[in-house]
Amino acid sequence: MGIINDGFLLKNDTAKRLYEAAKDMPIIDYHCHIDPREIYENRRFDNITQVWLGGDHYKWRLMRSNGVTEDEITGDADDYTKFLRFAEMLPKAIGNPMYHWCHLELKRFFGYDGVLNGDTAREVYDLCNKKLRQDGMTVRAIIEKSNVKMIGTTDDPADDLKWHKLLTEDKSFNTAVCPTFRP
Repeated sequence: MGIINDGFLLKNDTAKRLYEAAKDMPIIDYHCHIDPREIYENRRFDNITQVWLGGDHYKWRLMRSNGVTEDEITGDADDYTKFLRFAEMLPKAIGNPMYHWCHLELKRFFGYDGVLNGDTAREVYDLCNKKLRQDGMTVRAIIEKSNVKMIGTTDDPADDLKWHKLLTEDKSFNTAVCPTFRP
């Protein structure tokens, strides 16, 4: 059995009842890092590095604090090397929510039930990249599959909000995408 199972984080009967009552409710995401342009254009990512490390400053911070060079975080290193460095660092993040979030995403979206680390990085990278090429793995499809009804994007104060406006006008997408300001 992997890290993520039916009883994940549900340590008593009250937790289990609350989860059962809430599990099918829509998600209202007030703090999202998906670029509204990528939502509008319904981007299909080429690999898991683009999904996970393309703009997630929380992952970047963990990598930096564990000695990964900037070239292998946001620099010119190839995508596999960036993913490998993240995978090598992840076991050091046990106790940080990022550790569980990553494994939850691997199970939920990619069907991977193992532990991500330096030894499993290639297997996980190849599996995720194969899944990302399948139908139902575009940005919009993942959002819809996740039952997200509202996304609050992380925006630059000077953003012209063009992509938000276009998404509002697009009747084919039922998730509200709203700008947020977090100084």
